[in-house]
This record gives sequence, structure tokens and C-alpha cells, in this order.
Amino acid sequence: MTAPYRRTSKMLSCCITIAIMTTVHGFSAPSTRRTAIEQIRTISFTPFVTTLLPPPRDAAAAETTPIFAAWNAVDGLNSLDSEKKIVSFDKSAYQAMMNDQSRTPLFEQAIINRLKSAEGGPEGQVVLDLGTGPFALFAVVAAKNGAGKVYAIEASKEAAASARDTVKKLGFEDKITILEGFSTDISLPGGEKADFAIAEIVGSVASEEGAYATISDAHKRLLKNPSDTKSWIPSRIQTYAAPASYSLHNLFKPPEFDWTKLDGAPVRFNCRDEGLQLLSDPVLVEDISFAEIGKGFQKKEVTFIVDGIRVEENIKRFDVEFKNGRIDEARKLAIATANSVSGIALWPRLTLDDDTDINSRHYPDGGHQKSHWQTVLPIMSPEPVAVKEGDQIAVNFDFDVTSEVTRPPSYKISGCVEGI
Repeated sequence: MTAPYRRTSKMLSCCITIAIMTTVHGFSAPSTRRTAIEQIRTISFTPFVTTLLPPPRDAAAAETTPIFAAWNAVDGLNSLDSEKKIVSFDKSAYQAMMNDQSRTPLFEQAIINRLKSAEGGPEGQVVLDLGTGPFALFAVVAAKNGAGKVYAIEASKEAAASARDTVKKLGFEDKITILEGFSTDISLPGGEKADFAIAEIVGSVASEEGAYATISDAHKRLLKNPSDTKSWIPSRIQTYAAPASYSLHNLFKPPEFDWTKLDGAPVRFNCRDEGLQLLSDPVLVEDISFAEIGKGFQKKEVTFIVDGIRVEENIKRFDVEFKNGRIDEARKLAIATANSVSGIALWPRLTLDDDTDINSRHYPDGGHQKSHWQTVLPIMSPEPVAVKEGDQIAVNFDFDVTSEVTRPPSYKISGCVEGI
């Protein structure tokens, strides 16, 4: 991707490299951040760490610090077209999705279970795969397991062509029909309707890939019984949130680095990245039921309380992080980082059926685990805001998920940090 800001110093260049490698769609390795931290040691500055520690706060005086972030779904990601209307992926991203063992086998089993439970058997089932991708992965699973007919829709011209090749090579041309374009512009041949739909169009903020608009339309036109949860895999998608501390936000500060020049694009983390740590228990902030589309909430007020036990654990993790990066005064910086908030972290959770959920972070505590989905962190202040145990972080979530598939969802989080 093209950087949204210029490289103006050696330190800024290092920072930008990290920001870009963390925000582009792709699956950043933990070594990316560590390599960058190690580069700090080669930069000629006046003593680096001590000048970046946040000033001590008067414990007797309550303080209120405003925080804010706003962005849309394609900020920092690839888009299907030059007008940046909808999120798209390259083949390596699709490969990562396919290889995600916390995702793909669970989807496969849910599809098999749904076909096996069908009245009259799998061969009588018409299946719709929304966003089939270049490998037609779940369409093929349905065909292999006896579905009578599968319609697989894909908006990307390149991915649709690849999907056709895949279907042909596997010998499923008689069962799988690839339809190219947005599902909102497509009707199934002969006015047919599907018995159930597979819709893995779930972003790292659950709604960011246009699920709300896509499912709303399919609900009206493409399913036989859209109000039945068994008509959808997944049947529900959610976004969880918690305030977070971020190592690089504490390392790189003004005037050498201006985080506002990310221009709204949030930082995106591998879900195992120890450079981001949560300060409070996660809260559900977005909830979309495909069977009851339109009844989910996208606006919510939440007050998080900084958890002292989490802060102590985070100090240990950041200490290891900075020591591995050979940062001077690692312990001191770890304490400052763990006692700061950079923004509100967001990540998805999926319900496939009555028995199966997929979690991109450990549920319910939000701990790190392997996933192709990322954790999204909008940076909500130019510098980290100092916090301590018991402080309140009060925020309003305002998600405009839009009913138009070609208008990207937009997100706004606003609030304040209230010291005690």
C-alpha cells in the first residue's frame, strides 16, 4: 500500500515502516515489530526512553482526557475498486483464511451437519455461497457432501475467474455455478431460492466487509426461509471491544512521529501480537443476527474500568517485549506502557450454529490466540493517555453499517478517560 504520509526523519521512517506493515491487509508477523524496536537502538537521539515516558499524574486530582477515532471500512485496506467502496483481498490473504484451523474446519463441519440434517437428504438442498473467493472453498465442501445445487457468488472479477478454474479442475461444474458480481445485483437462475446460505463475509470488525447490506438483500430475495437461523452459516456475527495499551504508541511520540497522520486508518494486529494488551474485560459492541437482520445494535455506550490485575500482567509482557528488543530501561517503559491507553481494540466472534462458535481472540477474556482475523486498534489520541487501576474509560460506539453494499461501513468511537 502507499503510505498516507511522508518519511521525514530516520526515526519517522522506522515508525512508518511499522505502521504500514501493521495496517495493511496481510498477516503481520510478531518479528516485524521486534525488528523495528531493535532499529531504535541505531537511531541517534538524546536519551530515547526517558524522554518518552508519560509525566506522572497527580493522584489526588481527577482528570478527564477526551479520546476519539473515526474511519471507514476500507481505510488502510485493499479495495475492490479505485473508488474504495468495498474491502478486497489478495490471494495470500485468501490462503491464510483457508489455512486458519480455528476457522475452516468449523465451517466445513457446520456445512456437513446442515446438509445431513436436511429433510429429504443433502441432494435436495440448494446452497448459496456469498463471497466464495478464488478457491470456492465452502461451495466445494457443499458439493462434495451431496448438495444438489450450489450457487457461488463473487464480486471480484479475478477471484471469480479463479473460482471457475477451481470448480472445473475438481469436476464440480454440474453442481456449482459461479456468479460474478455483487449479490445485490444478482438473481439466482429461474428465480430459484436457496435452502441455506454460507456467508463468510466477516471482517476484523465484524460488519466491515459489508455483511449487513449483503445479508439484508439476500434475506429479501435469495433464501426460502430467511428468518430461520438454520438458513445461515454463520447465523450471527459480533464485534467485541476493550481499551488497549500499545507498545509502539509509547515508543514513538511527537514531535518525531505524528500518529494523526495515519489519517483515520486503524492499526491492525495479528491476534497473537503481544505489543497490544487489554486493560479491561471485553464488551459486546456489535451484534448482527442474520435471521433477524435489522434488529442488531450498532450504537452503544460503555464505561470500562481499568483492571489492576490486567495492568500488572501487562507490565510483565511489555517488559519481555522491550527486553527482547534490547531497549534501555525496559522495565520503566513497560510500566508506563501498561499504565496507558492508546485506543479501543476490536475483534470479531462468529456463531455458526447452535453448537459452534469461532473466536478470533480467546473468549471471554480476550486473550491472545492464533487467527487469520486481526485485532483492530484505532489510535484515539496523539499520545497514549496515562491511566491507573480504577480509572474509567467512557466511550460511545457509533457504527454506520449501511444498507448499500457499495458504501463502506463507517465507525466512530468517542469518549473520555476519567482519572480517579
